[in-house]
Amino acid sequence: MANASLFTQLRRHMAPVLPASLREDVAIVPVVRLTGTIGIGSPLRPALTLASVAKSLDKAFAVKRAKAVALVINSPGGSPAQSHLIYKRIRDLAAEKQLPVLAFVEDVAASGGYMLACAADEIVADPFSILGSIGVVSAGFGFDKALGKLGIDRRVYTAGERKVMLDPFQPEKEEDVERLKSLQKDIHGVFAGLVRSRRGDVLTADEATLFSGEFWGAEQSQEFGLVDSIGDLRSFLRSRYGEKVMTPLIQSGGGLFGRRTPGVGAWSGSAAAIGAGLADELVHVAESRALWGRFGL
Repeated sequence: MANASLFTQLRRHMAPVLPASLREDVAIVPVVRLTGTIGIGSPLRPALTLASVAKSLDKAFAVKRAKAVALVINSPGGSPAQSHLIYKRIRDLAAEKQLPVLAFVEDVAASGGYMLACAADEIVADPFSILGSIGVVSAGFGFDKALGKLGIDRRVYTAGERKVMLDPFQPEKEEDVERLKSLQKDIHGVFAGLVRSRRGDVLTADEATLFSGEFWGAEQSQEFGLVDSIGDLRSFLRSRYGEKVMTPLIQSGGGLFGRRTPGVGAWSGSAAAIGAGLADELVHVAESRALWGRFGL
């Protein structure tokens, strides 16, 4: 006990010359950025997936003497499965490490992006943030008429009569649309249940409004209970933990040539393969822009 007391006194006297991370009077709140579309990516535009953020989350929750973990969120959503996988990892780590989680919303936390925010114990939004869109959407194109005009026959052979359900190159069938809507309803119900479980005590708007898929600005979101307060990371953390709070940005370690995203590298192969890759890139860009475009961004 005497040695421990001596160490404490020595540490207190040396505080002015110790690195900030070793000083007991300095609070540490590691920060993880969750930015971009979720699960909709390409080699040139990596997306948010559990695989891409798991290491950063693990590192953030492993920081010694951390007071909390901060998530900076800027996402219009995307894959519901990847959104939930990231959400679940955050909640599991928070329970394991017994650390509170704080979410700070920048431009938008909508749809799957709002699901990520719900992983936090408190949600703080910039005054100009957009939040909500608690719903499920599926969009695509129908090319069957175009094929007819071009005189193109598409030949598809399947085992299973519903294998080509909602094929964009075939006429739309009412029973296929009803099946899709049923699936969306199930996913929507799970999403709404997740929001209730995390925000139920503070939600004030009726469920028909909250779960309509609509989105709102920060002030309206706060009135509805979707947000706890309005502000920014630096000001909020200084107010809570003091002027000396440290906010180290946690990123997954880079590999060869500083590459941070697994599987992302220079394209190689034949001209046909490169052309196919570029076409795929354009599709991903269009999908991503469509998601951001819904919120005027």
